[in-house]
Amino acid sequence: MKAAVLHNFHEPLRVDAVDLMEPQAGEVRVKLAASGVCHSDLHVVKGDLPMPTPLILGHEGAGVVDKIGPGVTTVQEGDHVVLSWVPYCGKCFFCEKQQYSACDNSNPAETADMSEKLYGYPMTGAFGYSHLTGGYAGGQAEYVRVPYSDVGPIVIPEGVEDEKVLFLSDILPTGWMAADNCEIDTPRDGAIGGEIDNPKRNAPRMSVAAHEAQLLQPEEHLVHRLR
Repeated sequence: MKAAVLHNFHEPLRVDAVDLMEPQAGEVRVKLAASGVCHSDLHVVKGDLPMPTPLILGHEGAGVVDKIGPGVTTVQEGDHVVLSWVPYCGKCFFCEKQQYSACDNSNPAETADMSEKLYGYPMTGAFGYSHLTGGYAGGQAEYVRVPYSDVGPIVIPEGVEDEKVLFLSDILPTGWMAADNCEIDTPRDGAIGGEIDNPKRNAPRMSVAAHEAQLLQPEEHLVHRLR
């Protein structure tokens, strides 16, 4: 398959032909129709998040299940799905508390230990930070292999455009959690802060956070740009 591969920090990604492992037990392969670029990806490209290269970035994706591995029961070939940016097992202590981004099983001990040395705490599994977060190649490619496919991918209705569900991977739940954690409710005001060094880069996520704050119905909505 073809994928956008980061070989060196501070350099453009290259489109390379790469091999992708066949889906194993409990896994599926998804042919991607849409894939996002998160600012976290840009941090990796700029070397702000040190990790071994080469790697395939991208943790936001939507597409069609192309192939299923043994034991998969909740999705089938041809299903239209949107992916969670963090694969999770659905059975560990944290998953049972619906704290999926802290899943104990999605990142093997050897790579979790490596991430702890770099960042001070062990990271859970995640797409696109391959060597540190479980070895899951990211979604800036033609296909992506998805583990724990019985609990991760969300099947979406036919006729819904990929671009409309892509934000469910990361940016929409991230903005919602921010608004929810701030306990924005009536009658309260909400303030959303962000850098203005690059308006084109920051405006989309600020807009999503602002929209989700409106869904929670505070009396006033204020977008404040920090200077």
